[in-house]
Amino acid sequence: MTSPPYGDAVWLRVEEPSAAAGARRQATRLAGRLGFTGERLGQIQLAVTEAATNLAKHAVQGEILLRIVRMGEEAALELVCMDRGPGMKDVRASRLDGSSTSGTLGLGLGSIERLADRTGLHSLPEVGTVLYAAFSPSGDRTVPPPPGPPFAGLTRPIDGEEECGDAYAARLHGGTVYAMVCDGLGHGPMAARAGQEAVMAIREAALPARPLDLLRQVHQRLGATRGGAVAVAAVDPAAGVVRFAGLGNIAGWIVGLDRRHGMISVPGIAGAKTRTPREHAYDLPRDAVVVLHSDGLTDKWHAVGRPGPFREPLLIAADLLRSAGVRHDDRCVLAVTTAGWR
Repeated sequence: MTSPPYGDAVWLRVEEPSAAAGARRQATRLAGRLGFTGERLGQIQLAVTEAATNLAKHAVQGEILLRIVRMGEEAALELVCMDRGPGMKDVRASRLDGSSTSGTLGLGLGSIERLADRTGLHSLPEVGTVLYAAFSPSGDRTVPPPPGPPFAGLTRPIDGEEECGDAYAARLHGGTVYAMVCDGLGHGPMAARAGQEAVMAIREAALPARPLDLLRQVHQRLGATRGGAVAVAAVDPAAGVVRFAGLGNIAGWIVGLDRRHGMISVPGIAGAKTRTPREHAYDLPRDAVVVLHSDGLTDKWHAVGRPGPFREPLLIAADLLRSAGVRHDDRCVLAVTTAGWR
């Protein structure tokens, strides 16, 4: 799985009821590229309309991400919603038809979950809510959907730019997740090119491999670009270890229920003359989450109150982007969960 290339993702602010129409149009455009037609296309349009309407009615600073996500030969359309309040006091009740805080029928969340192949929801009162829904072209919900991968990422370009200079890639091989985040220097198309070259280096790399060796391959690949900060982690739950190598200010964290532990990068720029990078090994506690993010997210966030280790990695990434992605910069976060698959 890699960060979506330019044109495969769109962010929308949803603060007025009229925003629902724009969200529906963008969803129709992206769904059409994946071959959604007929009833299934109508279901996506309904779900996106419900999500945008809920944000406009109930939320503060509501936003929607619509994107195409590709995993190997498979592709799906994802809807990610986030806001900064007021949150939900009873998440389970909010999912039931007929539950509403504004006097409406309250059909939004329940209908989205029925229409989507996979959904996830995390909300805290007075803090905010993150919601995702994934739609496959077949829409066959007569059998339970297969579990998603143990990793998920999100990117968002700086306001005023369409292309994001931050990028991520994740591969599962032999029980180990190889995760990479790159922050291309600057913003816009040239930074995005650096990020995508880093992604291609990871996609083409032979596995298994040491994170240090993967970082060197990215470093060499970025020599023809403006370069960037890069970090690579190999997350091995069976061995209870995560190996990490980084150049520049990509943050790496091992996150538990109530605390987090940082991993060490070397100052420098991948693709340019730099200090010799090093690889470090860290204990990986049972059910921990490994998080990599660019400096578009502040590192002053806390582990307490986040979606737990048994939640979907996309919820963890979205919650962090919503709460910590406050800097005026490109933003990227990649979460790797270990619960249930060691």
